[in-house]
Amino acid sequence: MTPHNNAKKGEIAKTVIMPGDPMRAKYIAEKYLEDYKLVNDVRGMYAYTGLYKGKEVTVMAHGMGMPSIGIYSYELYKFYDVEEIIRIGSCGAYLKEMKLFDIILSTAVYTESSFALTLNNDLCHIAYSDEDLNIKIGKVAYKNDIKLYRGMTACLDCFDVYMTDVNKFFERMPKGVEPIAAEMEAFALFYIAKMLGKKAACLMSVVDSKYIKEVASAEEREKGLDKMIKLALDSVL
Repeated sequence: MTPHNNAKKGEIAKTVIMPGDPMRAKYIAEKYLEDYKLVNDVRGMYAYTGLYKGKEVTVMAHGMGMPSIGIYSYELYKFYDVEEIIRIGSCGAYLKEMKLFDIILSTAVYTESSFALTLNNDLCHIAYSDEDLNIKIGKVAYKNDIKLYRGMTACLDCFDVYMTDVNKFFERMPKGVEPIAAEMEAFALFYIAKMLGKKAACLMSVVDSKYIKEVASAEEREKGLDKMIKLALDSVL
């Protein structure tokens, strides 16, 4: 056990699906897993381990922001022998053609954050997802006729909707960095996975956009993301 996870060694599967919201983790376990068990409830960051089509999987929430997912993913990889994590979350779209609940697979993440410098004395601002996991996800998406946007995304230290001027953020980006969406956790996950020799991927559903007025409600965010959830689960079989 760790200060943030009271699961015993062996109660966490080698494969972990990580939504941000603890209630989404509960929803996934109840809807998709068989013989599941609550294995962590510290700080209400629920983790459930059960079977998905015969494969042992853990679904665990990671909270909001890089510091939060950084703690949970580091401990899962380092102390619970987890081999692969797929983050499933929400994001803001940066492409005009994207609609609410379109699905994005992040191939790389750019951040302005000093996360890597603070954690590992590394002036790193771009981290990459695992190619093997991405290939598996892509194959499942193709098989099930799911449109999948692939590309670099941005990982922010604040909710981009609350930025005083998002255009200033775009102006500061290095040459060649053109994110198609933004969220708040994937850089930390990808960086830690690389640092510890593990695998990580990130699927996201669009819940807001700089180009459309609609914003997904809290209930829609919790329960309206089933296509992405099932894509992640099927990809780890």
